[in-house]
Amino acid sequence: MSKAQPIRITTAGRSRAEDIAIRQKRYAISMSIRTLCFVGAVIAGLAGIGWLWPILIVAALILPYIAVVMANATNTKSDEMNLMDSPYGPRQLTSGREQQLGEKGEED
Repeated sequence: MSKAQPIRITTAGRSRAEDIAIRQKRYAISMSIRTLCFVGAVIAGLAGIGWLWPILIVAALILPYIAVVMANATNTKSDEMNLMDSPYGPRQLTSGREQQLGEKGEED
């Protein structure tokens, strides 16, 4: 059974720690694929598959750049909940002091 995800009622993004953890995971996966490409190139070269090993070597050379770009990319998807516009403008919370001053002004 899957764990139910909480409903987001804010437009705040992920926490910094969660964002870094996701980036580190993406980087580790990319570098693991790079290692597999390099090992595959060595095996393909020893097995005499002349067309495969150069492709794997090129992939192993390009993947570090891709891994760094992916690790530095931030989440650009927006899962915010758009609130309906009000004729009075956006709602804003006030401090207790402003609210007290507003009530005193109404009494006068």
